[in-house]
Amino acid sequence: MRTNPFTDTFLFLIGRTPDHEGSGVGPLLVILFLVLLAASFWVAWRVWQSDPAQHTKEHVATWFMRFMLGCMWFQGSLWKLPLPVSGGLRYWTEEEANYAAFAIHKWIVTNIMLPALPVLNSIVYLTELSLGVAFMLGFFVRPMAIVGILFTLQLWLGLYQHPHEWPWQYFFLIFTMGFFFVTRAGMSLGLDALLAKREATTKDNALLKLYRQFA
Repeated sequence: MRTNPFTDTFLFLIGRTPDHEGSGVGPLLVILFLVLLAASFWVAWRVWQSDPAQHTKEHVATWFMRFMLGCMWFQGSLWKLPLPVSGGLRYWTEEEANYAAFAIHKWIVTNIMLPALPVLNSIVYLTELSLGVAFMLGFFVRPMAIVGILFTLQLWLGLYQHPHEWPWQYFFLIFTMGFFFVTRAGMSLGLDALLAKREATTKDNALLKLYRQFA
């Protein structure tokens, strides 16, 4: 079947992609994504209404980039289902055992990651889903950007020698999340901005100080 971006987007939104159908919980994933979609726009609108300083093309561009990267992580998490071991994740983990940049990495994949796949699969899925949620909503973006960078570094090195992978794609993904960290991207029409503003009117405590420091 020939596809195009518009058809693929429509099939994703209605849960008719192979990843949805193979997950075992396709309808729930559709509902979750639509809720996140609506929540992201609602948060952006609330920040836009409450803070005129956000009415700039820079904030809008940062929000859009962050939102789209969140959609990417959400979609990427789908083929990690069903749990406990997805066939797709097993295949690509085995590819890392063959094509990692360094011998020590190949050894770790072969002797630690593959035997632990029933546990590792759940961790990978929840990590990617969490990245999707964080970036779509603009919540706790800086710490999650660090998680995403480390996660992508593993993929970059693990598939560095793969003949059908382009290492630069992972590196540019790292650059993008690095940009989110440096610019505090959650403060651009994100939940981080809403929470930071609310904190200014509440009694200070250690948890709020920690949030302001890292968000």
